[in-house]
Amino acid sequence: MNLRRILAICAIGLFALQAHGQQSGNNPNSLINIHVSQNLPTVNYHATGSTKVNFVGTPLLPRADGDAKIAAQGTSLRIQANFKGLVSPQTFGPEYLVYVLWAITPEGRATNLGQLDVKDGKSQMDVTTKLQTFGLMVTAEPYFAVSFPSEKVVLANSVRHNTKGTVAEVNANMALLQRGNYSAAHLPPFSMDPKVPLDLYQARNAVRIAKYEQAAQYAPAALAKAEADLRQAEDYQHRKQKKAVHTLARQAVESAEDARAIAVKHLQEQTIAQQQQAQQQQAQQAQLQAQQAQQQAAQAQEEAKLNAEKRALAQQKQALAEQQASAAQAAKQQAEAQAQSAQQAAAKAEAEKQQLRARLLQQFNQVLPTIDTPRGLQVNLGDVLFDTGKADLRTTARESLAKLSGIVLNYPTLQLAVEGYTDSTGSPEFNQTLSDKRAEAVRNYLVSQGLNPNSITAKGFGEASPVADNSTAAGRQQNRRVEIIVSGNVIGTKIGSPQP
Repeated sequence: MNLRRILAICAIGLFALQAHGQQSGNNPNSLINIHVSQNLPTVNYHATGSTKVNFVGTPLLPRADGDAKIAAQGTSLRIQANFKGLVSPQTFGPEYLVYVLWAITPEGRATNLGQLDVKDGKSQMDVTTKLQTFGLMVTAEPYFAVSFPSEKVVLANSVRHNTKGTVAEVNANMALLQRGNYSAAHLPPFSMDPKVPLDLYQARNAVRIAKYEQAAQYAPAALAKAEADLRQAEDYQHRKQKKAVHTLARQAVESAEDARAIAVKHLQEQTIAQQQQAQQQQAQQAQLQAQQAQQQAAQAQEEAKLNAEKRALAQQKQALAEQQASAAQAAKQQAEAQAQSAQQAAAKAEAEKQQLRARLLQQFNQVLPTIDTPRGLQVNLGDVLFDTGKADLRTTARESLAKLSGIVLNYPTLQLAVEGYTDSTGSPEFNQTLSDKRAEAVRNYLVSQGLNPNSITAKGFGEASPVADNSTAAGRQQNRRVEIIVSGNVIGTKIGSPQP
């Protein structure tokens, strides 16, 4: 096996090891979080004529693969790439809408080569670059004009045994779009309409990401330009002027990326300035302390020259200072020990909350369908527990609610929010009234079972927030429901969520 083949296998192996290492200790149902911090094979294609490399899927998308032909074209290199096995980028998070091909230099600099147009899981790309030495990888991104790759690496180039050129490795350490920056709590997923161009979704995504990065404060002009382009694109979309939508949407993406980059740079400069100011203050304080120490030493020497009594007094002061320093050190150690103990106690308390939450989720599911959400444990009472068009609880509903109450009674600090929903059949006024009555009927029954009325609220939302398509009977039945949101400090946050 030659050197190029060994490097290719090692690089792909490092992707897998990184994925495995980050999966440990997380929710097994969560996505593997791939960081771009591993070796990637690069090739110096200078004077190679024409050659090929393969693409291998990372643990995020192991079934994806592809290849690329790299050939000299004047002073540039032409890259003709083919990919297959691609899935929707939103698989990796609601903020991801497109795939982008990157060229990574041996120094770790990333160049955006363009967006992949995916159809039926396949894509082709034909681009040129002035770079001569680089590695190639594909990432999921929120829009096409990003400046740095995200950590969602789905494909990386693999050197063939017959690839021409000098092979090296690059340690690409880039993490601009980290998962923590654009979590689902801030960026809810789009309901993708096939009639709406992907360019328009990218523009919407780019503008909301720029706002999240505080562009309104630090880059208002660029953000205003992006928002104006987006509004114009939305208007063109409404008027079905497709070509104009494409142009304005891409302009909005580029302006939003400019605004985001300006805001990020401003925040970085602000952070650096604050750090420098803190260092200057520390240096000034240290200098002042040194001057004070010198003055005290000079005074002690002068007193020592005057007479023995003053020398004895100086010695006593020195001994006292040492005692104070020792006492201060002991107090510091005691404070650190107390802080560590408090942290351990907090961690233990949070673990107990998670255990209780999991136990309640299991117990509730034995009574009624229950899921864990960021708002709390969501218990679902389907429409079959009520008479059609009425708010009277059926016997089966009362039995289930009685069992649920028996569980909740053991935890007096739990809070219950009863929420009623209907389908779109009937007038909005009738649906609102029916949802209010059903929610109130459930609350009244729970109170009758001994639950604290002050810990239970009830509210109807009518036909709002459907969970299924109202155009089908099955969908309407799912939308006719009452949900009970069980929350409280005693059960902490959603199971598997990162703790502050």
